[in-house]
Amino acid sequence: MPEVELGFPRTYVEFANPDDPTEVFRCDLTWLTSRWTCIFGQGCPGIYDTSPDAGCCTLGAHFADDEDAERTRAIMVQLTPEQWENHDEGHRSGWTERDDDGELKTRAFRGACIFHNSRSFPGGYGCALHGFALSNDLKPHTTKPDVCWQLPLRRQFRDVDRGDGTTYTETEIGEYTRAGWGPGGADLDWYCSSNTEAHVGPEPVYRTNRDELAAMMGEAAYAELARHCRDHEARGANTPHLADPPR
Repeated sequence: MPEVELGFPRTYVEFANPDDPTEVFRCDLTWLTSRWTCIFGQGCPGIYDTSPDAGCCTLGAHFADDEDAERTRAIMVQLTPEQWENHDEGHRSGWTERDDDGELKTRAFRGACIFHNSRSFPGGYGCALHGFALSNDLKPHTTKPDVCWQLPLRRQFRDVDRGDGTTYTETEIGEYTRAGWGPGGADLDWYCSSNTEAHVGPEPVYRTNRDELAAMMGEAAYAELARHCRDHEARGANTPHLADPPR
């Protein structure tokens, strides 16, 4: 299926953070009530056709900050060779590296993030950090780098001047489109959020990604978002995102 251009109209809602009146959330209801779902291992061809089995875990994950890196390291040291295919390589030669700009990230090894387990690995296909969460009754967003568990959700911040000398922080919650990656986004061979193949979820994004959204927004703000999403659905205002691609 050809990729759909994302310049179509969307519906947004804005509301103050119940826990912080100086923050206003701006949320993309069109995206959050869509039926996107991750299809890794279920037809995902990968962002590069040279590494189809790696999904979007091809280049390694950049850390948001030191806390993000330390949380990942704390899980890394608990992984066993039975859970992590590259266990010995990661401990012997390192599991992180610096990119060309000096930013810290997980190391790329043999065409994928070093935490990626191949299909033939007896311990399970896919992210070793994700697998660790599932086998230990943990939420995957507590064991993986921020960028991994947030995608393709995107959180952006900006300061807004009301015009009366006061400001507030606007936090936008929406879709991480190709454009979000900058010029490099155009080099991806496939991208899930703008392909109908990935819009086959049984429930909308705001429900299936409840834990991730609550971690990004806070529980009170998520509850308010969910109310707006339900109202949006009840009004019949939502045409499922990409369900009827423009011709």
